[in-house]
Amino acid sequence: MPESSLRDRFERGLAAPICLTWELTYACNLACTHCLSSSGRRDPRELTTSEAKKLIDEIAAMQIFYVNIGGGEPMVRRDFFELVEHAVAQRVGVKFSTNGTRIDRAAAERLARIDYLDIQVSIDGADAATNDRIRGRGSYAAARRAMDNLRLANFGQFKISVVMTRDSVEQLDDFEALARDYGAELRLTRLRPSGRGADVWNDLHPTLDQGRALYRWLLARPNVLTGDSFFHLSALGNPLEGLNLCGAGRVVCLIDPVGDVYACPFVIHDEFLAGNVRENGFAAVWSDGELFRSLREPTSPGACASCGSYDACRGGCMAAKFFTGLEMTDPDPECVFGHGERALATKQVAIRPHSTPDHSRRVSVSLTSRS
Repeated sequence: MPESSLRDRFERGLAAPICLTWELTYACNLACTHCLSSSGRRDPRELTTSEAKKLIDEIAAMQIFYVNIGGGEPMVRRDFFELVEHAVAQRVGVKFSTNGTRIDRAAAERLARIDYLDIQVSIDGADAATNDRIRGRGSYAAARRAMDNLRLANFGQFKISVVMTRDSVEQLDDFEALARDYGAELRLTRLRPSGRGADVWNDLHPTLDQGRALYRWLLARPNVLTGDSFFHLSALGNPLEGLNLCGAGRVVCLIDPVGDVYACPFVIHDEFLAGNVRENGFAAVWSDGELFRSLREPTSPGACASCGSYDACRGGCMAAKFFTGLEMTDPDPECVFGHGERALATKQVAIRPHSTPDHSRRVSVSLTSRS
C-alpha cells in the first residue's frame, strides 16, 4: 500500500492503537525539568495491581501486541515486575522507559530473563554536566550504571532515549558513539512544552537552525529511532522515517496512572481527556469516545493551507501547539519556515495551558551514589 494511502487509513483511526502508552505511576525519584507529566509524587488513586492486571487482559483481548510503559519512574511501583511478567504471559510485549536508578545487578538479571521486553534508558546529555542540568545531580552516573548492569546481565540490545534540547542536539555524534559502545539503539524524541516542559520550553527547545541540522543528521541515519517525533521537519524535503502524522486518538493514546485516557501521550489536559478505564474499560473509550471520534474526522489545514509543504508535515504537533497557546489550525511553533514563531509573536499569548495534574515534588532531587 502506498505511504499516502496508509497514512490516510491511519488518520481515520484503527480498531486498536498501534502505540499505547501507559504511565504506571506519577511517583518518581527524579525531578526532570522537562517532565511532560510533571511527575514526582504518587497519586493515591492510581490503579491497583488487580485493576492493572484487568487492563492488561483487556489489552491482550484487543490484540494490542505491545504497550509502552512509563511514568514517573515505573520501577518505583512495588508490583512492577508482577505487572510486566503478567503482560508477557498474556503475550503483550512491554517496552518501558526508565531513568535507570532502580536497575542494579539483581534487577538487570531479572529483566534479562523476561521475553518480549524492550528497555529505554533515558539520558539528556552525552556527559554528566549536560544531562544533570536537566535530570538532576547524579542521574547521568545512575543511568550509565544501569546500562553497564544490563550489559553484564546479557540483556541484549536496549535503547538509549534522548530528548532533543538546545544542548543535547549539539551532541548527536557523541550519543551515536555511546549507543555504538553499548551495542544499543539510539532513540531521539522531541521536547514538548507539556507538564514542567512548558516552563522551560522557550529556553530549551532547539532553534530553527538546529532543527535543520537535526533533519540532515537524521536523514543520513535511518536506523536512528524517532517514533515520528520530528515529522514537522519533513517539510524541509525528503520525509523522515515513519508515518509523519499526528496519530493522537487515531493510532496512539495514553492511559495515565489513575486510568484516565488521553488522546495524546504529550497532552495530559482535561480538553483531551476521553474517558477512564474504570468506567467501561479501555476498548469502549477507544472505539466510542466522543473525543476520539472527532479526532478521526477530516481536518482543515487552517493557516497552513497556503504552504506547499503541508502534505509533508500535516501542520505539526498538536501538543506543541496547544501548550504554547496556538490553535490546532495554526502552524507548529517549530515550523521549519518560521510560520509558527510568527504566529506566536502575533498572538502574544499571555497565559498558556498547563497539564491538568501536577505531581511535582516540592523540593529538588539529587542522587547519591548507588551500587
